[in-house]
Amino acid sequence: MMPLSFAEIGEPQVIKRIGGNPEIKKHLEDLGFHIGGEISVINTVGGNLIVNVKECRVAVSRELANKIMI
Repeated sequence: MMPLSFAEIGEPQVIKRIGGNPEIKKHLEDLGFHIGGEISVINTVGGNLIVNVKECRVAVSRELANKIMI
């Protein structure tokens, strides 16, 4: 298991755990990040990640990406 921020660009991954306080978990859940869901990193821009989750592109900070374990 490793943080999303270490994922290879373009490689499909499965979310295994989401860390952080309940507020952060709820925010990520609202964006479509769910345990067991498939996710892939599309690109990194200025330390932030652009990810494909549930057929949508979402930008997340490196701090939030470190809370998503794949």
